[in-house]
Amino acid sequence: METNRQKKIGGVLQKDLVDILQGEIRKNGISNLVISVSKVVVTTDLSVASVHLSIFPQEKAAETLAAIKSNTPLIKHDLSQRVKLQLRKVPNLTFYIDDSLDYIEKIDNALKMKENPIENRDLLERRKKF
Repeated sequence: METNRQKKIGGVLQKDLVDILQGEIRKNGISNLVISVSKVVVTTDLSVASVHLSIFPQEKAAETLAAIKSNTPLIKHDLSQRVKLQLRKVPNLTFYIDDSLDYIEKIDNALKMKENPIENRDLLERRKKF
């Protein structure tokens, strides 16, 4: 369970990471790419921050994540300049692709198909009465 301090630090990091990543996209003139920071989870000792990214389009996700991981020291330096008044030490950053939107889309597609258990009750297993 996250403490209030972890949540606050995660929120500060999330806000500043969005600014940094989107600023780099604009500065490099990259079009048709959207990166959003969906969640930042900080460990209890505040040494590591897990950053979950949503990258659109999905085809560029692996390539973009690799580029972000290779530039992690530069991103951490930019982040430290932004949060130097709030944090003494910036946590190490680990980046992950957030696949929760894909999971939601799979559920939506399953509900729209013909094998929808809500509409066709015969697909559900019947409970046996003893």
